[in-house]
Amino acid sequence: MSDRVYVAIDQGGHATRATAYDAAGTVHGAAFVSIATQHNALGHVEHDPDEVLASVTTALAELARHAPAVRWAAAGLAVQRSSLLCWDAVDGGPLSPVISWQDRRNAAWLKGLARRAAEVHRLTGLPLSPHYGASKIRWCLDHLPAVRAAAAQGRLRAAPLACWLLHRLLRERPFVADAATAARTLLWSPFERDWSEELLAMFGVPRAVLPRATGTAGNFGTLDHEGTAVPVTVCSGDQSVVPFAAGPLDGAAAYVNLGTGAFALRPVPAPLRAPPLLTSVIRVDETRFDCVLEGSVNGAGAALEWFERHQGAAADRMLALLDAAAIVDDGAPFFLNGVSGLGSPFWNPDFESRFVGEGAELQQCRAVLESVAFLIKANLDEMDRHHAQAARLVVSGGLAENRLLCRLLAALSELPVDRSSDREATSRGLGFLVAGEPREFQAPESTRFEPEDDPRLLARYLKWLELMRAAAG
Repeated sequence: MSDRVYVAIDQGGHATRATAYDAAGTVHGAAFVSIATQHNALGHVEHDPDEVLASVTTALAELARHAPAVRWAAAGLAVQRSSLLCWDAVDGGPLSPVISWQDRRNAAWLKGLARRAAEVHRLTGLPLSPHYGASKIRWCLDHLPAVRAAAAQGRLRAAPLACWLLHRLLRERPFVADAATAARTLLWSPFERDWSEELLAMFGVPRAVLPRATGTAGNFGTLDHEGTAVPVTVCSGDQSVVPFAAGPLDGAAAYVNLGTGAFALRPVPAPLRAPPLLTSVIRVDETRFDCVLEGSVNGAGAALEWFERHQGAAADRMLALLDAAAIVDDGAPFFLNGVSGLGSPFWNPDFESRFVGEGAELQQCRAVLESVAFLIKANLDEMDRHHAQAARLVVSGGLAENRLLCRLLAALSELPVDRSSDREATSRGLGFLVAGEPREFQAPESTRFEPEDDPRLLARYLKWLELMRAAAG
């Protein structure tokens, strides 16, 4: 049928989106269902599993009003990579909340493994961090009676959120984890391409509670919707599919997605051990095993939310005022950005975010935005130490709408920045993969920002870097 469409289900930290694309990349319908994020006094960051599941089914029902399910040729799922939960193998009911990727609840326990950090990096390409799944599973085993009871009775399942959604949504009730999200647990090795017995022993996680690890493409099962059987052919991490929003993977580009967190991805020909950067899996099928060097900035959109909570200012209004601002304000303070834990290249989960210097509210908001660009710059510089410098940056995500941020990235990297007109890079990249990567799948129009030469910006970056290094220890 010529009117067949491919459904991309993007389950993110703030919402679930379901979008239908045809083989040319044209959108034939979209739906958006928000979800709540709970923050408690202990610093825990969680979602309600049933609400997350309901958001997917609701989004699909809404999408079917625009693109009837009879037209759905295939579907795919992209999910927050490091978020996970525990559930009962008998009925699939959750035994824990969805513990967000932002959550760092077991950081103190993890410090006990600090002497084995190099070993963890050797096996995973990742730092020893509470953001990843292993310490979260350990916390559930240690602190949730229902989880301990299920483990004792052989009924426990613990895995990335994507695994549970597949289990609950698909007819076959699979128990599988795609490589992109399995790789964010600190229990799966991209070098061994399987769960690591060494890591399982280190974290005290029984192999029996974990799913079978698989690729990011294949036959995951069948989504039944409105009497239509839809094959699910792709399951991956949300950031893992972002590079494909611009079409086939460009080995000469660095991809920067600017959402709640910001992620810089640099394609490499094989998994690399490149501390303090991450090695991330983005695509695994029968013939390909694609990896990137990744820099993670936990405080992007999350840092602006922090600014609103702590300063009582409306970040959206401030960003609108900054959109056409000059690239440098010498009088602005510096913001040392460790919101949600300081990520690469510094890696300090307990870093205290703070301003250095005085400034009006608008200058403080600028400093927060500027800190996102500075952190990305620091990660790009690290990437250049391990791989050839990129020829351009491809930026996407909600924060990419801000022109000042794009200009800052272009000036700091000394590279052209291509900003897509389609802000939903996860959905579009997933749609391209679900459609089978057709040549006719058109990338959206983009705006190019050429680098501006302003020595004052470099001076500010170097001063900020000095402050960060001193504060991060």
